[in-house]
Amino acid sequence: QVQLVQSGGGLVQTGGSLRLSCAASVTIFRLNVMGWYRQAPGKQRDLVAIITSSGTTTYRDSVKGRFTISRDNAENTVYLQMNSLKPEDTAVYYCKARDSTRTDYWGQGTQVTVSS
Repeated sequence: QVQLVQSGGGLVQTGGSLRLSCAASVTIFRLNVMGWYRQAPGKQRDLVAIITSSGTTTYRDSVKGRFTISRDNAENTVYLQMNSLKPEDTAVYYCKARDSTRTDYWGQGTQVTVSS
């Protein structure tokens, strides 16, 4: 069983920055893919960014150039650095990990609110 504990998030003005952290209870070398998703009120949960065990990253188009996903294998933690935040980035952000059996694990979610 993998547990993911998120931290970070909060309220920021347009153009500001936030960093989200996701700490795993296992060594993240065991996790094929880790990523961040977000869900705005009344909308589906969407992929924001993912990073594979080899370090390959993928971003949704609307965050490219503003968000950066990274992983610290020594700390078993994945980060999402969010810069130039916009009101449309407001959502609950979730960390997700997928292991070699394709089982998905989710963090508890954290609110990000960007005021205009």
